[in-house]
Amino acid sequence: MFRFEHPEHLYLLAILPLLLLLFAGIYLWRKRDLQRLGDKVIIDQLMPDLSRYKYILKYFIVLLAFASLCIGYANPQWGSKREKVKRKSADIFIALDVSASMLCRDTRPSRMERSKQFMQKLINELRGERIGTIVFAGNAYLQMPLTTDYAAAQLFVKSASPQMIGTQGTAIGDAIQLAMDSYEKKNKYHKALIIITDGENHEGEAMRLAKKAKEDGVLIFTIGVGTPNGGPIPVNNFGSQQYKKTATGTIVTTRLNESMLQEMSAAANGKYYNISSNENVIESLQKRIERIEKQEFEQRSFSEYQSNFQYFLGLAILLLILEFLLNYKKSDFFRSRDIFKI
Repeated sequence: MFRFEHPEHLYLLAILPLLLLLFAGIYLWRKRDLQRLGDKVIIDQLMPDLSRYKYILKYFIVLLAFASLCIGYANPQWGSKREKVKRKSADIFIALDVSASMLCRDTRPSRMERSKQFMQKLINELRGERIGTIVFAGNAYLQMPLTTDYAAAQLFVKSASPQMIGTQGTAIGDAIQLAMDSYEKKNKYHKALIIITDGENHEGEAMRLAKKAKEDGVLIFTIGVGTPNGGPIPVNNFGSQQYKKTATGTIVTTRLNESMLQEMSAAANGKYYNISSNENVIESLQKRIERIEKQEFEQRSFSEYQSNFQYFLGLAILLLILEFLLNYKKSDFFRSRDIFKI
Protein backbone atom coordinates (compact mmCIF):
# COMPACT_ATOMS: atom_id res chain seq x y z
CA MET A 1 0.00 0.00 0.00
CA PHE A 2 1.32 3.43 -0.98
CA ARG A 3 1.02 6.53 1.17
CA PHE A 4 2.72 9.83 2.02
CA GLU A 5 3.87 10.07 5.63
CA HIS A 6 3.48 13.86 5.55
CA PRO A 7 0.95 14.65 2.77
CA GLU A 8 0.60 18.23 4.01
CA HIS A 9 4.10 18.94 2.63
CA LEU A 10 2.78 18.38 -0.91
CA TYR A 11 1.15 21.81 -0.66
CA LEU A 12 4.62 23.18 -1.44
CA LEU A 13 4.00 22.08 -5.04
CA ALA A 14 1.57 24.99 -5.28
CA ILE A 15 4.66 27.22 -5.52
CA LEU A 16 5.49 25.76 -8.97
CA PRO A 17 2.98 27.93 -10.89
CA LEU A 18 4.41 31.01 -9.13
CA LEU A 19 7.94 29.99 -10.16
CA LEU A 20 6.74 29.57 -13.75
CA LEU A 21 5.25 33.06 -13.70
CA LEU A 22 8.50 34.38 -12.24
CA PHE A 23 10.47 32.71 -15.02
CA ALA A 24 8.13 34.14 -17.68
CA GLY A 25 8.62 37.61 -16.22
CA ILE A 26 12.42 37.28 -16.11
CA TYR A 27 12.46 35.84 -19.62
CA LEU A 28 10.46 38.76 -21.04
CA TRP A 29 12.57 41.28 -19.09
CA ARG A 30 15.78 39.68 -20.44
CA LYS A 31 14.42 39.64 -24.00
CA ARG A 32 13.43 43.32 -23.78
CA ASP A 33 16.87 44.30 -22.49
CA LEU A 34 18.57 42.44 -25.35
CA GLN A 35 16.37 44.29 -27.84
CA ARG A 36 17.55 47.59 -26.35
CA LEU A 37 21.17 46.66 -27.11
CA GLY A 38 20.54 46.57 -30.83
CA ASP A 39 19.26 44.55 -33.76
CA LYS A 40 18.70 40.85 -33.04
CA VAL A 41 20.75 39.73 -36.09
CA ILE A 42 23.76 41.77 -34.94
CA ILE A 43 23.46 40.47 -31.36
CA ASP A 44 23.37 36.88 -32.64
CA GLN A 45 26.55 37.55 -34.64
CA LEU A 46 28.24 38.99 -31.55
CA MET A 47 27.28 35.90 -29.49
CA PRO A 48 27.40 33.01 -31.99
CA ASP A 49 27.95 30.34 -29.33
CA LEU A 50 25.04 31.37 -27.09
CA SER A 51 22.18 28.83 -27.07
CA ARG A 52 18.67 30.17 -27.23
CA TYR A 53 17.17 27.11 -25.51
CA LYS A 54 19.55 26.16 -22.70
CA TYR A 55 18.37 29.14 -20.64
CA ILE A 56 14.85 27.64 -20.66
CA LEU A 57 16.18 24.09 -20.19
CA LYS A 58 18.22 25.02 -17.11
CA TYR A 59 15.24 26.69 -15.47
CA PHE A 60 12.98 23.69 -16.04
CA ILE A 61 15.64 21.41 -14.58
CA VAL A 62 15.54 23.56 -11.42
CA LEU A 63 11.73 23.29 -11.33
CA LEU A 64 11.93 19.49 -11.63
CA ALA A 65 14.48 19.41 -8.81
CA PHE A 66 12.18 21.54 -6.63
CA ALA A 67 9.20 19.24 -7.35
CA SER A 68 11.31 16.19 -6.52
CA LEU A 69 12.38 17.76 -3.22
CA CYS A 70 8.73 18.49 -2.31
CA ILE A 71 7.72 14.88 -2.99
CA GLY A 72 10.71 13.60 -1.03
CA TYR A 73 9.83 15.97 1.85
CA ALA A 74 6.37 14.36 2.01
CA ASN A 75 8.17 10.98 2.35
CA PRO A 76 6.43 8.51 -0.01
CA GLN A 77 6.14 5.09 1.64
CA TRP A 78 5.21 1.57 0.60
CA GLY A 79 3.67 -0.91 3.03
CA SER A 80 6.25 -3.56 3.81
CA LYS A 81 4.48 -5.70 6.40
CA ARG A 82 0.82 -6.71 6.40
CA GLU A 83 -0.80 -8.23 9.47
CA LYS A 84 -4.22 -9.15 10.77
CA VAL A 85 -5.73 -6.79 13.32
CA LYS A 86 -8.80 -7.52 15.41
CA ARG A 87 -11.12 -4.59 16.04
CA LYS A 88 -14.50 -4.03 17.64
CA SER A 89 -17.16 -1.94 15.99
CA ALA A 90 -20.87 -1.48 15.37
CA ASP A 91 -22.40 -1.86 11.91
CA ILE A 92 -24.06 1.38 10.88
CA PHE A 93 -25.96 2.19 7.71
CA ILE A 94 -26.70 5.83 6.87
CA ALA A 95 -29.69 6.23 4.54
CA LEU A 96 -29.97 9.55 2.70
CA ASP A 97 -33.22 10.78 1.14
CA VAL A 98 -32.45 12.06 -2.39
CA SER A 99 -36.05 12.74 -3.47
CA ALA A 100 -36.93 16.01 -5.23
CA SER A 101 -38.50 17.44 -2.06
CA MET A 102 -34.98 17.52 -0.55
CA LEU A 103 -34.17 20.39 -2.94
CA CYS A 104 -36.49 22.66 -0.92
CA ARG A 105 -34.66 25.63 0.62
CA ASP A 106 -36.61 26.00 3.86
CA THR A 107 -33.36 24.79 5.47
CA ARG A 108 -30.33 26.67 4.13
CA PRO A 109 -28.69 26.26 1.70
CA SER A 110 -31.17 23.45 0.89
CA ARG A 111 -32.38 20.28 2.57
CA MET A 112 -30.11 18.21 0.32
CA GLU A 113 -26.93 20.24 0.85
CA ARG A 114 -27.55 20.55 4.59
CA SER A 115 -28.03 16.77 4.81
CA LYS A 116 -24.84 16.07 2.87
CA GLN A 117 -22.85 18.43 5.12
CA PHE A 118 -24.29 16.72 8.19
CA MET A 119 -23.57 13.25 6.78
CA GLN A 120 -19.94 14.11 6.02
CA LYS A 121 -19.38 15.35 9.58
CA LEU A 122 -21.14 12.28 10.96
CA ILE A 123 -18.88 9.91 9.00
CA ASN A 124 -15.82 11.69 10.39
CA GLU A 125 -17.10 11.22 13.94
CA LEU A 126 -17.97 7.54 13.42
CA ARG A 127 -14.45 6.51 12.43
CA GLY A 128 -13.78 3.14 14.02
CA GLU A 129 -17.24 1.82 13.15
CA ARG A 130 -18.15 -0.07 9.99
CA ILE A 131 -20.24 2.26 7.83
CA GLY A 132 -22.46 1.66 4.80
CA THR A 133 -24.50 4.14 2.77
CA ILE A 134 -27.96 3.88 1.19
CA VAL A 135 -29.76 6.40 -1.02
CA PHE A 136 -33.51 6.34 -1.51
CA ALA A 137 -36.35 8.19 -3.20
CA GLY A 138 -39.09 6.13 -4.90
CA ASN A 139 -36.72 3.15 -4.52
CA ALA A 140 -33.73 2.42 -2.30
CA TYR A 141 -30.24 1.51 -3.51
CA LEU A 142 -27.17 0.27 -1.67
CA GLN A 143 -24.53 2.87 -2.47
CA MET A 144 -21.74 1.38 -0.36
CA PRO A 145 -21.70 -1.86 1.72
CA LEU A 146 -20.35 -1.93 5.27
CA THR A 147 -16.70 -0.90 5.26
CA THR A 148 -14.04 1.11 7.09
CA ASP A 149 -13.12 2.97 3.89
CA TYR A 150 -14.28 6.38 5.12
CA ALA A 151 -12.74 8.24 2.17
CA ALA A 152 -14.97 6.26 -0.22
CA ALA A 153 -18.00 7.01 1.97
CA GLN A 154 -17.24 10.74 1.81
CA LEU A 155 -16.92 10.53 -1.97
CA PHE A 156 -20.31 8.83 -2.31
CA VAL A 157 -21.93 11.50 -0.13
CA LYS A 158 -20.58 14.31 -2.32
CA SER A 159 -22.06 12.69 -5.45
CA ALA A 160 -25.55 12.17 -4.00
CA SER A 161 -28.36 14.00 -5.85
CA PRO A 162 -32.01 13.47 -6.93
CA GLN A 163 -30.76 12.58 -10.43
CA MET A 164 -29.38 9.31 -9.03
CA ILE A 165 -32.86 7.76 -8.83
CA GLY A 166 -35.43 8.13 -11.59
CA THR A 167 -38.46 7.10 -9.50
CA GLN A 168 -39.53 9.89 -7.18
CA GLY A 169 -41.11 9.50 -3.76
CA THR A 170 -39.82 8.79 -0.25
CA ALA A 171 -39.70 5.00 0.15
CA ILE A 172 -38.34 4.90 3.71
CA GLY A 173 -39.64 1.34 4.07
CA ASP A 174 -37.47 0.20 1.15
CA ALA A 175 -34.43 1.80 2.79
CA ILE A 176 -35.12 -0.05 6.07
CA GLN A 177 -35.62 -3.36 4.27
CA LEU A 178 -32.44 -2.89 2.21
CA ALA A 179 -30.42 -2.15 5.33
CA MET A 180 -31.73 -5.27 7.09
CA ASP A 181 -30.91 -7.39 4.03
CA SER A 182 -27.39 -5.91 3.92
CA TYR A 183 -26.40 -6.67 7.52
CA GLU A 184 -24.60 -9.94 8.17
CA LYS A 185 -27.20 -12.64 8.78
CA LYS A 186 -25.41 -14.07 11.84
CA ASN A 187 -25.23 -10.64 13.44
CA LYS A 188 -28.25 -10.25 15.71
CA TYR A 189 -27.07 -7.08 17.48
CA HIS A 190 -24.41 -4.34 17.06
CA LYS A 191 -26.53 -2.67 14.34
CA ALA A 192 -27.91 0.81 13.77
CA LEU A 193 -29.65 2.62 10.91
CA ILE A 194 -29.55 6.42 10.62
CA ILE A 195 -32.18 7.84 8.24
CA ILE A 196 -31.80 11.43 7.01
CA THR A 197 -35.05 12.61 5.41
CA ASP A 198 -37.90 15.10 5.41
CA GLY A 199 -40.29 12.18 5.96
CA GLU A 200 -42.74 13.31 3.26
CA ASN A 201 -44.73 10.94 1.04
CA HIS A 202 -43.73 7.98 3.19
CA GLU A 203 -45.28 4.57 2.60
CA GLY A 204 -47.31 2.69 5.22
CA GLU A 205 -44.75 -0.12 5.22
CA ALA A 206 -42.18 2.06 6.97
CA MET A 207 -43.72 1.69 10.46
CA ARG A 208 -44.17 -2.09 10.13
CA LEU A 209 -40.58 -2.51 8.95
CA ALA A 210 -39.29 -0.30 11.78
CA LYS A 211 -40.88 -2.70 14.29
CA LYS A 212 -39.42 -5.67 12.41
CA ALA A 213 -36.00 -3.99 12.50
CA LYS A 214 -36.27 -3.76 16.29
CA GLU A 215 -36.88 -7.54 16.43
CA ASP A 216 -33.73 -8.03 14.35
CA GLY A 217 -31.66 -5.93 16.73
CA VAL A 218 -31.49 -2.78 14.60
CA LEU A 219 -31.73 0.62 16.27
CA ILE A 220 -33.23 3.28 13.99
CA PHE A 221 -32.32 6.95 14.42
CA THR A 222 -34.17 9.48 12.28
CA ILE A 223 -32.80 12.91 11.32
CA GLY A 224 -35.51 15.34 10.23
CA VAL A 225 -34.55 17.89 7.55
CA GLY A 226 -36.74 20.89 6.80
CA THR A 227 -39.42 22.86 8.67
CA PRO A 228 -43.07 22.13 9.54
CA ASN A 229 -44.10 25.18 7.50
CA GLY A 230 -42.17 23.83 4.52
CA GLY A 231 -41.59 25.48 1.18
CA PRO A 232 -41.80 25.00 -2.60
CA ILE A 233 -39.73 22.48 -4.57
CA PRO A 234 -37.42 24.15 -7.12
CA VAL A 235 -37.30 22.66 -10.62
CA ASN A 236 -35.01 23.57 -13.49
CA ASN A 237 -37.07 24.21 -16.62
CA PHE A 238 -34.69 24.77 -19.56
CA GLY A 239 -32.35 26.90 -17.48
CA SER A 240 -35.05 28.95 -15.72
CA GLN A 241 -35.80 28.52 -12.01
CA GLN A 242 -39.41 27.50 -11.36
CA TYR A 243 -41.34 25.55 -8.73
CA LYS A 244 -43.11 22.22 -8.89
CA LYS A 245 -46.86 22.56 -9.45
CA THR A 246 -49.93 20.34 -9.34
CA ALA A 247 -51.99 19.56 -12.44
CA THR A 248 -54.19 22.54 -11.57
CA GLY A 249 -51.21 24.91 -11.45
CA THR A 250 -50.91 25.22 -7.66
CA ILE A 251 -47.38 25.36 -6.30
CA VAL A 252 -46.58 22.20 -4.31
CA THR A 253 -45.48 22.81 -0.71
CA THR A 254 -43.30 20.16 0.98
CA ARG A 255 -43.28 19.95 4.79
CA LEU A 256 -41.21 18.11 7.37
CA ASN A 257 -43.22 15.21 8.83
CA GLU A 258 -41.75 15.14 12.34
CA SER A 259 -44.49 13.09 13.98
CA MET A 260 -43.98 10.14 11.64
CA LEU A 261 -40.19 10.22 12.10
CA GLN A 262 -40.58 10.35 15.88
CA GLU A 263 -42.94 7.37 15.86
CA MET A 264 -40.69 5.37 13.58
CA SER A 265 -37.53 5.90 15.64
CA ALA A 266 -39.42 5.13 18.87
CA ALA A 267 -40.72 1.88 17.34
CA ALA A 268 -37.11 0.73 16.84
CA ASN A 269 -35.65 1.85 20.20
CA GLY A 270 -33.96 4.82 18.55
CA LYS A 271 -34.41 8.56 18.77
CA TYR A 272 -35.52 11.43 16.53
CA TYR A 273 -33.35 14.51 15.94
CA ASN A 274 -34.00 17.70 14.01
CA ILE A 275 -30.97 18.61 11.93
CA SER A 276 -31.46 22.32 12.69
CA SER A 277 -31.93 21.96 16.46
CA ASN A 278 -29.66 23.79 18.84
CA GLU A 279 -28.44 20.60 20.53
CA ASN A 280 -25.34 18.89 19.19
CA VAL A 281 -27.04 16.18 17.12
CA ILE A 282 -23.84 14.42 16.03
CA GLU A 283 -22.45 14.30 19.56
CA SER A 284 -25.72 12.91 20.92
CA LEU A 285 -25.87 10.31 18.14
CA GLN A 286 -22.28 9.31 18.79
CA LYS A 287 -22.98 8.75 22.50
CA ARG A 288 -25.98 6.55 21.69
CA ILE A 289 -23.96 4.50 19.21
CA GLU A 290 -21.08 4.11 21.68
CA ARG A 291 -23.52 2.31 23.99
CA ILE A 292 -24.25 -0.28 21.30
CA GLU A 293 -22.53 -3.59 21.99
CA LYS A 294 -19.59 -3.93 19.61
CA GLN A 295 -18.72 -7.04 17.63
CA GLU A 296 -15.20 -8.18 16.88
CA PHE A 297 -14.01 -8.44 13.29
CA GLU A 298 -10.69 -9.10 11.63
CA GLN A 299 -9.04 -6.55 9.38
CA ARG A 300 -5.84 -6.80 7.37
CA SER A 301 -3.72 -3.68 7.48
CA PHE A 302 -0.14 -2.57 6.99
CA SER A 303 1.77 -2.15 10.24
CA GLU A 304 5.16 -1.17 8.78
CA TYR A 305 6.05 1.15 5.93
CA GLN A 306 9.30 1.58 4.05
CA SER A 307 10.35 5.18 3.34
CA ASN A 308 11.46 6.11 -0.19
CA PHE A 309 12.25 9.81 0.21
CA GLN A 310 15.95 9.17 -0.58
CA TYR A 311 15.19 8.40 -4.25
CA PHE A 312 13.54 11.77 -4.77
CA LEU A 313 16.24 13.54 -2.79
CA GLY A 314 18.90 11.84 -4.93
CA LEU A 315 17.07 12.78 -8.12
CA ALA A 316 16.87 16.42 -7.00
CA ILE A 317 20.61 16.49 -6.27
CA LEU A 318 21.43 14.97 -9.67
CA LEU A 319 19.21 17.51 -11.42
CA LEU A 320 20.87 20.41 -9.60
CA ILE A 321 24.34 19.08 -10.49
CA LEU A 322 23.22 18.75 -14.12
CA GLU A 323 21.91 22.33 -14.08
CA PHE A 324 25.22 23.56 -12.61
CA LEU A 325 27.33 21.74 -15.24
CA LEU A 326 25.10 22.77 -18.14
CA ASN A 327 26.45 25.98 -19.70
CA TYR A 328 24.73 28.43 -22.01
CA LYS A 329 26.88 27.55 -25.04
CA LYS A 330 25.50 25.68 -28.02
CA SER A 331 26.30 22.00 -28.13
CA ASP A 332 28.68 20.90 -30.86
CA PHE A 333 25.98 18.74 -32.41
CA PHE A 334 23.57 21.69 -32.72
CA ARG A 335 26.18 24.36 -33.49
CA SER A 336 25.51 24.32 -37.24
CA ARG A 337 21.82 23.47 -37.17
CA ASP A 338 18.61 24.62 -35.52
CA ILE A 339 16.32 21.66 -34.71
CA PHE A 340 13.39 24.00 -34.09
CA LYS A 341 13.65 25.61 -37.48
CA ILE A 342 11.25 24.29 -40.11
